[in-house]
Amino acid sequence: MPTGKQSEAALAKQLIAGTNKHLSTLSTLMFGDGSYTPAQVTGQLQNLATLRDDVTAAQATTKAKLAAEKAEAPTLIAFMHAFIAFVKATYSKQPDVLLDFGLKPNKKPAPLTVEQKAAARAKRQATRQARGTTSKKKKQAIKGNVTGVVVTPITAPENAPATSSEPAGQQTASNASPPAASTTTVGALATK
Repeated sequence: MPTGKQSEAALAKQLIAGTNKHLSTLSTLMFGDGSYTPAQVTGQLQNLATLRDDVTAAQATTKAKLAAEKAEAPTLIAFMHAFIAFVKATYSKQPDVLLDFGLKPNKKPAPLTVEQKAAARAKRQATRQARGTTSKKKKQAIKGNVTGVVVTPITAPENAPATSSEPAGQQTASNASPPAASTTTVGALATK
């Protein structure tokens, strides 16, 4: 059985052709849960094929319309923004007219009073102090002091493991370390 909507529609068309060629002389076809005339069978199959053909045509139309929108929309949007700027400039003092165009009038903030300006400045300064923000020059002048640091160099251990290809425990006499007693003796002889 074919899979996919396109192949199902193609199969429906083939079934219609086969029904018209071989079963059109029969009065009743019995299958599934009922009996059907050859005209009913071809009608149902044609409905399936037509639905798929309609969807395919709609998809092609949609793709063409999306491509047209993608090509033309940027220019049209730029045109619309230029027109909006013109309308706002022309009717900037008439908010009712701007609303007729679907535009909101520009809101200008009310000027601050002397007391509001002084309060805002005090708040800014308090925020800078609380956050510890400073200028570039003040930041560069700040240097950190470090005291009481002891640097200890890392050295290799005296009895580093031997890297030989022989298995552990089977070192030759030349690779083995001398016993601790003989090392002490040699050190004792050297001091005499």
